[in-house]
Amino acid sequence: MPIATPEVYAEMLDRAKAGGFAYPAINVTSSQTLNAALRGFAEAESDGIIQVSTGGAEYLSGSTVKDMVTGATALAEYARVVAAKYPVTVALHTDHCPKDKLDGFMRPLVDISLERVSRGLDPLFQSHMWDGSAVPLEENLEIAKELLDKCARARIIMEMEIGVVGGEEDGVVGEMNEKLYTTTGDALATAEAVGVGDQGRYMLAATFGNVHGVYKPGHVKLRPSVLKEIQEAVGAKFGKDKPFDLVFHGGSGSLLEEIHEAISYGVVKMNIDTDTQYAFTRPVADHMFRNYDGVLKVDGDVGNKKTYDPRSWGKSAEAGMAARVTEACEHLKSSGTKLT
Repeated sequence: MPIATPEVYAEMLDRAKAGGFAYPAINVTSSQTLNAALRGFAEAESDGIIQVSTGGAEYLSGSTVKDMVTGATALAEYARVVAAKYPVTVALHTDHCPKDKLDGFMRPLVDISLERVSRGLDPLFQSHMWDGSAVPLEENLEIAKELLDKCARARIIMEMEIGVVGGEEDGVVGEMNEKLYTTTGDALATAEAVGVGDQGRYMLAATFGNVHGVYKPGHVKLRPSVLKEIQEAVGAKFGKDKPFDLVFHGGSGSLLEEIHEAISYGVVKMNIDTDTQYAFTRPVADHMFRNYDGVLKVDGDVGNKKTYDPRSWGKSAEAGMAARVTEACEHLKSSGTKLT
């Protein structure tokens, strides 16, 4: 059962919170990056999460087709076939979906899962993210409530965001201001609007100084204690220890102690994209520089088919990214925790 059922996915998240670890959620944009992620999880003996963004889904459909639902569906179906050969369990997730892309991405995908569930099948994806960080909190929560109800009926876990992750990812831009830090007031309003699991299970991306993309430690001050504060405030009101299943976005450049502190407050999922993109591309650059006279037909020569065959550099790219996924599992303490 390499693709998690709804019940197994819930068990995975419960085990992570209880066991003090988090799952790497690896963004993929192709069959090869998917294979790299699966290989990395397997080598770490860790279950994990494979995810695709709106831009990644569009890319997966073909550069002239540019249809997010087609690309996401193709990835999910392909993943079901190839993941069956790996000794780990993975969940499929869609990443940031802002308001203007709901009708072209998240809502149609949830509809596909509703139809599948009506036929006794599992949902196409195990979770979807609604990113309402660019709209006022009241509107964010109103939309979240509607989407959570639909996701629950489709046996899907929803992810939502309060606060703003700085930087840019697939056209979603977060400003660098005080909204980088979620307040306890925002967290309490969220629990009031969508419950703490009683209206449908969801994960919460609460922000504590996170920034998408590449940045060096110290550029933005991460305050993981923000997560502790919102868990305690909401937990006290609703009588539940660590009521939120938290998600860590924008982790590139984070110190390991900051990651571990965030996990201790209930982070069960950490998104990883920038670092694995680099890990995939770096070996390709190395191959091209070392074999420039083979991959190019220099001065009218014929080149070297063995070096310009995409498989020759693709294997190195896959190995590089897989190693970074394995490293992420070690950092998040999920290594060796796979379901038996």
